[in-house]
Amino acid sequence: MANLPGRAGYQALPGSEIPGKTRTCLTRHRFDDVRKYVNTYRRTFTNKNGKEVSKAPKIQRLVTPLTLQRKRTRIAEKKKRIAKAKADAAEYQKLLATRLKEQRDRCSESLAKKRSRLSAASKPSVVA
Repeated sequence: MANLPGRAGYQALPGSEIPGKTRTCLTRHRFDDVRKYVNTYRRTFTNKNGKEVSKAPKIQRLVTPLTLQRKRTRIAEKKKRIAKAKADAAEYQKLLATRLKEQRDRCSESLAKKRSRLSAASKPSVVA
């Protein structure tokens, strides 16, 4: 890492790396791939099958096209849920309004029946 241009004495510590910090230290543009400049703590060894394998700490919070796609999908799902909730609420309000109207109609009908019964009872019946 010491042979990077413009960063003579820079030495990264082992462990997880953060891309923003790495870019700041190396004065890179945000579209540059920071994976080239980190993971100085890379170990290579042979596994049980005799294959050369290397391990290195992961770069935390690395913005990749996949993470951006997931973010877009998450936001789209959220918007879809909000729209569905609004539509369901409107439908429910419509249902409530119709039920309330029916209830008022039934109540007014029963009151009209009562009134007609009372008025019929209060009038003297004419017997011929």
